Amino acid sequence: MHTLPPCPQCRSTLTYEDGGGQYVCPECAHEWQVEAQAAEAGRVWRDASGTILQDGDTVTVIKDLKPKGSGGVIKQGTRVKNIRLVDADHDIDCKIDGFGAMSLKSEFVRKA
Repeated sequence: MHTLPPCPQCRSTLTYEDGGGQYVCPECAHEWQVEAQAAEAGRVWRDASGTILQDGDTVTVIKDLKPKGSGGVIKQGTRVKNIRLVDADHDIDCKIDGFGAMSLKSEFVRKA
């Protein structure tokens, strides 16, 4: 279930989302942007299905990946354990058996 954030001004939990991309508090009439709230909360990493990823999760590769500078291919269905999320070009730092340390993009994995 999707929960809306509390009002940053009065901390009311009765907030609702306006159709114009804003949150509104019915108790104090405070309005704020949806994007501003997301930026304050920090970055959220999502897999190919839209599921939120966290450090330590196990993910599955959803398509064959050919790493640059490597002669091998990471096959579809490869499970990667204990991922670490980073705020860089590639979203995930991990170790893959047979390949070693790797950086993956979250759009090519699905949470297991």
